[in-house]
Amino acid sequence: MSASDDGDERESPEPDRTPSDRVDVCVVGAGPAGGLVAHRLADRGHDVVVLEAGPRFDPADRLERMERSIRPAHGGREVWEMGGPRDAFTTPGELFYPLNVARAKGVGGSTLHWQGMVMRLHESDFRRRSRDDVADDWPIDYDDLKPYYAEAESALGVAGASDNPFAPPRDEPHPLPAFEPSYSDSLFAEACERLGVTTHSVPNARNSEPYDDRSACVGFGTCKPVCPSGAKYTAESHVEKAEAAGARVLDRVPVQRLEHDAAGERVEAAVYATPDGEEHRQEARAFVLACGGVENPRLLLLSESERYPDGLANSSGLVGRYFMEHLFAGMGGTLDERTRQNHVGFITTESHQFYDEPGASAEGTESSIPASDDDLGPIKLEFLNYAGPSPVEMALSAETWGDELLSQLREGYGNHVAMGALVGQLPRAENRIALDPGTTDDYGNPVPAVHWRIDDRTRRTLARANEIQRTILESLGVDIEWTVGPDNTGPAYHHMGTTRMGTDPETSVVDPRLRTHDLSNLWIPSSGAFVTSGAMNPTLTIAALALRVADDLDSRL
Repeated sequence: MSASDDGDERESPEPDRTPSDRVDVCVVGAGPAGGLVAHRLADRGHDVVVLEAGPRFDPADRLERMERSIRPAHGGREVWEMGGPRDAFTTPGELFYPLNVARAKGVGGSTLHWQGMVMRLHESDFRRRSRDDVADDWPIDYDDLKPYYAEAESALGVAGASDNPFAPPRDEPHPLPAFEPSYSDSLFAEACERLGVTTHSVPNARNSEPYDDRSACVGFGTCKPVCPSGAKYTAESHVEKAEAAGARVLDRVPVQRLEHDAAGERVEAAVYATPDGEEHRQEARAFVLACGGVENPRLLLLSESERYPDGLANSSGLVGRYFMEHLFAGMGGTLDERTRQNHVGFITTESHQFYDEPGASAEGTESSIPASDDDLGPIKLEFLNYAGPSPVEMALSAETWGDELLSQLREGYGNHVAMGALVGQLPRAENRIALDPGTTDDYGNPVPAVHWRIDDRTRRTLARANEIQRTILESLGVDIEWTVGPDNTGPAYHHMGTTRMGTDPETSVVDPRLRTHDLSNLWIPSSGAFVTSGAMNPTLTIAALALRVADDLDSRL
């Protein structure tokens, strides 16, 4: 420990990162799934330890992190200190996958930087084989998750109007009132009404009014990558509640591997490393993997043994397989009127009209969106309330100064509009998370290798989304300037399918309660369990699955 020059201040001592005596539950990962599981179990009297690979981030630093995020000298990854050997990866697949663009390692996990959009999957998402003769049905259905969706919405503090006529049935309103539509949303609403396209509000995990000791949103507009006010939900909330209920949370302790008993039937310990390079074993009666759709399969693959030479819980050979993503389709341009742009930071209006029937036509008084006979996946249409160039970027790239620059900014900013959409991939075994032994992390472990390609059905669905977007924008009178579609699409960074759920141990990794088939005391609440991807942002479903796992564990302990 080093003292300051005057001897009055000293550095804070490192926290104790030695293992606890054998606990009831060891949770790996302090993101939304880990935080919810840890809180519920600790609150019910169970002895819980949480192991998190990344650091704790001080909430007092949020404003500085926001300022860093909007300065051109800093990249988005720097905001949450991503990069370097710890976060190395490779992408040997057909397409480059930019894994670190939207990852965050630390207490809070992905919710540190997420946009905060939270929708329930549709009933149809659980029955793609029965309904569309593609992929497989989930071994659970919407009704199994319905009460947990409601609990998850309360836990996260979801603002919504419950006005979506295409959404699955619900028994209660959202906990908080919805955010008002933006001005550009109102412009879209008029065009959509003429075309016969129904618009509705978007559920958001951010406070429209004070809730759960967090303030209402104050409009910084930088939700992704950082919310300085704390109005947006992060899993830090439930990690803190878990600690208040008696759980122990260790940060900066990346788990290196899981060790099982002699029979290969139960996990005995999580072996983790501390910042000083020492390894420790945390023993527990039950283990919960909650570090996401990439790091969960990576840890299982790293935990190979004589009993499991291909990786832990991998007797099916499917750990890491069936990696799925949501792909983005978008289109935008300018109007001959002001759109009152304001970087709200989150979407307030969508249309799920083409979700269950993506090929359906839309008939309105002005013109129609034609039907499509192609085999298509679900489409979630988004109306973007900030679509133009950043004034900061415009000023930095301009060759003028003073009043002339100000005039250019006034003329070139404030009349842009755009639409987005998400479509989902079908599960394909060749899309997978594997290990790359040729590249290692800071502890010498093989890094994740992302094998990824986009199938023809997804490309057709992206083209269909563009067709609908073009019809709406042209009806609005937009001079279309850019398109993102089948040939230049990118991922939404929703990692799904890598530890898939099923009843048959030969064709899945976890059972319908998300317990691994191979080991009786290992649960994996994650979007990795998704059998199909749908087109909805996955975090609310992850939260619902986590709460369901916590109840299952509570009944068994």
